[in-house]
Amino acid sequence: MKRRKFIKKSIIASVGAIISTALYSIKIEPFWLELVEQKMPIKNLPKHLVGKKLMQISDIHVGKRFDSDYLIESFQKAKKYKPDFVVYTGDFVHYEDTDQLDLLKEVMDHAVLGKKGTVGVLGNHDYGKDWIEVDVANTIVDILVEKDIKVLRNEKINLNGLTIAGIDDFWGTNFYPEKVLPSLDNSKANVVLCHNPDVCDEDVWGGFQGWILSGHTHGGQVKPPFLPAPMLPVKNKKYSAGKIDLENGKTLYINRALGHLWQIRFNVRPEITVFTLEREA
Repeated sequence: MKRRKFIKKSIIASVGAIISTALYSIKIEPFWLELVEQKMPIKNLPKHLVGKKLMQISDIHVGKRFDSDYLIESFQKAKKYKPDFVVYTGDFVHYEDTDQLDLLKEVMDHAVLGKKGTVGVLGNHDYGKDWIEVDVANTIVDILVEKDIKVLRNEKINLNGLTIAGIDDFWGTNFYPEKVLPSLDNSKANVVLCHNPDVCDEDVWGGFQGWILSGHTHGGQVKPPFLPAPMLPVKNKKYSAGKIDLENGKTLYINRALGHLWQIRFNVRPEITVFTLEREA
C-alpha cells in the first residue's frame, strides 16, 4: 500500500510539474523582458563617446500572435535608460497581411529613439511571404522613416563619430554587403548591423574589425538547462545568443529578440541589450 501511495504521489507531482512548466513557458517567460547590460569596447572610439549607451532592439515581430501592448510596455521600460544610440536589427513584423503594417505604425509611435541617432536594418520577415515581397519591405522602410528611424540598406551612417553600417537581410532580395563593407575605415569606430548571424561566415568582410550586431535566432526560444538550443534558424549552430568572439578582430552579439513567432519560451527570456561604449586598448 505504501508503495502504491508513493507511486501515485510521484505521478501527481510529475503531472503538476509538467503543467506548471507549460504555463510558465507560455504565459510568463515570453513576456518577462530582460534588459541585458553589456560592455562594448570599440577600436578608435572618440573620447567623447566613452560611456555612452547603445541599445539594441531586435525581432519585434508585430503581428497577430501576441498582444502588442507588451511591446509598447517594453519600449517604455527601455526609454528609462535614455540611450544615446538605438539600433533595430530586423524583423519588425510577422507579415501575413496589411493589418500588420497598420499595427506597426501604432507600435512604433512609442519606439525607443537614441539621443544621437536611431538606425535599423530589415529582417527576413520584413520581406513578406517567402522573403520576396519587395513592396512590403519598402512600406516598412517608409513607416520607420516616419518614426525617425533611418533604415540602412547596404549603407553606412556616421553618428557623432560612430560609423554604423547596415547590411540588408541575408534571405531577402537586397543582400549586397559589397556595397558597404569595403568602404569601412578600420581607423574609425565601426559597428555593423545584420539581421542573420550566418552572414558572419560569408566571404564578404575583408579586413573589417569590430562589432557585428544580429538577431534572428531568438536564442532558440526553448533551451534545456546546460544544453544547446535544439532549434535554431541558422546553418552555423554556434550562433545562438549572446557575445561570440569571431577572432581576427570581430565580435558578434546575437540578441535573443523582444518578440516571438510562437508564444513559448523556456530558459531564453526576451531581451533588449544596453551596451556601454568603451575604447578598446
